[in-house]
Amino acid sequence: MRFPSRGPGRRSGAVAVAVRAVRPAGFVSAFVLVFAFAFVFGSATAAVADDGKPDQSFTIKDSRITESSGLAASCLHPGVYWTHNDSGYGPQVYAVDSRTGETVATITMQGVGKPRDVEAISLGPDGNVYVGDIGDNLNGTWDHVWIYRFPEPKQLRDATVRATQFTVKYADGARDAEAMMVHPRTGRVYIASKNEDGGGLYEGPAELSPSGTNTFRRIGEVPWVTDGAFSPDGEELTLRSYFSARAYAWKNGRLGADHRVRAPIQRQAESVTYTADGSALMFGSEGSRSDVERVDLDKGSGGNASSGGGSSSSGGDGTGSAASEKTGNATFGAIILAAGAVLYLGYKRLRRKG
Repeated sequence: MRFPSRGPGRRSGAVAVAVRAVRPAGFVSAFVLVFAFAFVFGSATAAVADDGKPDQSFTIKDSRITESSGLAASCLHPGVYWTHNDSGYGPQVYAVDSRTGETVATITMQGVGKPRDVEAISLGPDGNVYVGDIGDNLNGTWDHVWIYRFPEPKQLRDATVRATQFTVKYADGARDAEAMMVHPRTGRVYIASKNEDGGGLYEGPAELSPSGTNTFRRIGEVPWVTDGAFSPDGEELTLRSYFSARAYAWKNGRLGADHRVRAPIQRQAESVTYTADGSALMFGSEGSRSDVERVDLDKGSGGNASSGGGSSSSGGDGTGSAASEKTGNATFGAIILAAGAVLYLGYKRLRRKG
């Protein structure tokens, strides 16, 4: 996982001034202050459900899950979400109950070798769980990546399963990626690559083959993406980044008109999936005891999302509270984005002077 960087010619005036102000003596202090601020406020924005209902905001409690990098709603078990750790961990995926935040099953995949950088998870119409070992910590230098597949368990309990491994290459060369989506109607697999100047949407073959190489071809342009998901009806594709999310109409296997979806500000925005009934999006983040936040979809207003799963401290119809939260999240996101750019660019400047 890398934070986006910007070249000198693309800095805004405010960021450029801040970068010039960064000095060796203050760099560490600034780093600590900014990320302490992000941690406190990122944690404060998450609303954790305690009413026992499924598909509400929740906190992942399993101490083994410290880098939840993908999220997918179970097709067989209401309120359960599949997730996994990022790079450096074993071939495990976890089923987490949104009502409690507890892990209810740990699945260990056999027959897949050692995963390198698992970044995404999705469920297909064939009843299988797809796991995307598609990240590239070498910035797009691995000549191939992998997708693993196994049947979603009918019973939730710890188990070892034999998974099918698929080798994947891109028609236009190696690249980094964190988003893999399986279409809920056709079963075709798509990958969105990750690049600070924007990525590409890649389409896999109609059916993946466990023998040989599966070539994914670029069919569209997308922004910086950390995860994505198709709606259960297959008519919409949502892609998220660190500070925003967009939903695209999906027709005939191609991207259509898009609109902004309000995404929560999180410590490290990593994952997104639809609830099984398609009424909301669930946004996840990395870190120990990371939060998963529900955002209800307002289908009556052009598909834009409104806040859900959280509580309001104001009376009336809640409009003022929602507007205030939206403004606060936008301001906080802008502050952290600018601060992140300052720290990264300051670090590069210090390296050049060293």
